[in-house]
Amino acid sequence: MRVLVTNDDGIHGPGLHALVAELGRWADQAPAGEERSIIVVAPDANYSGASSAVGDVFSRDGIGYTRTEIPGAEHIEAYGIDAAPALCTIVACRGAFGPPPDLVVSGINLGVNVGRSVLHSGTIGAVLTGGQLGLSGLAVSMQALKGAPLDDGAQVAVAVLDELIAAPARTMLNLNIPALPLAELKGVRRGRVSTAGIIKQSVAEEAHPPSSLAVGETGSIKLNLGSATPELGDTSDEEPDDDGALITAGYASLTVLRGISENTDQDADDLIRRALVAIEGHLERTVS
Repeated sequence: MRVLVTNDDGIHGPGLHALVAELGRWADQAPAGEERSIIVVAPDANYSGASSAVGDVFSRDGIGYTRTEIPGAEHIEAYGIDAAPALCTIVACRGAFGPPPDLVVSGINLGVNVGRSVLHSGTIGAVLTGGQLGLSGLAVSMQALKGAPLDDGAQVAVAVLDELIAAPARTMLNLNIPALPLAELKGVRRGRVSTAGIIKQSVAEEAHPPSSLAVGETGSIKLNLGSATPELGDTSDEEPDDDGALITAGYASLTVLRGISENTDQDADDLIRRALVAIEGHLERTVS
């Protein structure tokens, strides 16, 4: 079992260091006859909010990288590369750093990824990318409070690995952990992705509304943040089993994610048939 570790906070992120150190202990404790290895391929800069973006790969001749050491896990091969988390996953899966991995573990992100931030998170984007390549994966995030016990969070994450490895290929999990030591953590619950968003409202400068600007003039937009912020805001409007509400209540939240796939439901089939007929009719009228 070869595990790829990546993140979106960057190769020097303390959350990644805590996770790699714990994964190193997990690998060292492999049962007789079972091989476990860890490879770290993570961005060399912060790519928070990058989702599954890979950037403009068409104009690049190559991707720069640097061999590095992870504190407390110096024996584990680690590289910081000039790429977003999704691209880190792709190049690792395509053989740039030796044998391709069997599993992707991304994090620990400093800041929970709950609600609609699931769509925008680079931490989760790496796991979704792995899923598209046939791999299962685990995204791990922790509430970004001062003194957040990342080492404890890493233990929670590693505890789920055996179940993830035994699950069907392309199984993707999102684990969010409150900033609590293990002794104070109330437990782990299945979390439902809430409707909480990072951005609650966007407001243009009152003195320079967009419609008043001439071409070439610039303005500024202020963002009012919602509950799905790194620290986790007010979740009082969420249901008790929503992911953000679970964090607030002192539970870790575990969610099974589904990546992008074709919608084959009956309603979708009916829609596509109608759309094809409409397009074909338009084309026939245009040609004639």
